[in-house]
Amino acid sequence: MLKKFMAELIGTAVLVLFGCGAAVLGGEHVGQLGIALAFGFAIIAMAYSIGPVSGCHVNPAVSLAAFVAGKMSAKDMGVYWLAQFIGAVVGAFILASIAQAVPGEPVNLGQNGWGPGYLGEYPLVAAATFEVVMTAVFVVAILGVTGEKAHGPFAGLAIGITLAVIHIVGIQVTGVSVNPARSFGPALLAGGEAMSQLWLFFVAPAVGAILGALLFRLKLLEPEM
Repeated sequence: MLKKFMAELIGTAVLVLFGCGAAVLGGEHVGQLGIALAFGFAIIAMAYSIGPVSGCHVNPAVSLAAFVAGKMSAKDMGVYWLAQFIGAVVGAFILASIAQAVPGEPVNLGQNGWGPGYLGEYPLVAAATFEVVMTAVFVVAILGVTGEKAHGPFAGLAIGITLAVIHIVGIQVTGVSVNPARSFGPALLAGGEAMSQLWLFFVAPAVGAILGALLFRLKLLEPEM
């Protein structure tokens, strides 16, 4: 389990560093598409590097979905969650160090949000709807390509592309979470409004993960024999 813990910690740190790093350090140059691809490529890279060790969840919502779908024990899920949240903080800390964030002063670490002053200024209802639906879609993609009739070498690619497309669609809405750990790391260091809005990026992805996983638990998306 130690190897899985370390794999999830490192993988989540890389996701935050690459994805949020693209937004913070290169956003003006690469644009929304570049940021979306950074998140997607980070997942693809980790899927093929730490996937054989831990399955490359790097996302508490994905681990929750695996548990609900009957593919993971509650004990293992707890270990994964701990690793993922620690990893997200590590990734955000490295990014803050590179961006030369000054303690106590407002900082942009790619934190998620909604409402007036945040990117497209979408309201709470739109933000919640997006996060629930897109997390469910993401979970369906993951459980589908890693199921009994798995797509083997193409699974990581499919998952990464799905995450990239989700970001292309929704960066202006919430900055895209679909991952409580990804939201937690940057918000913890940024503080302020990012922390006050963090609850949504725990609740909505959890709801979406459960909905997506239930489709497999109830065998509604099981492939024909």
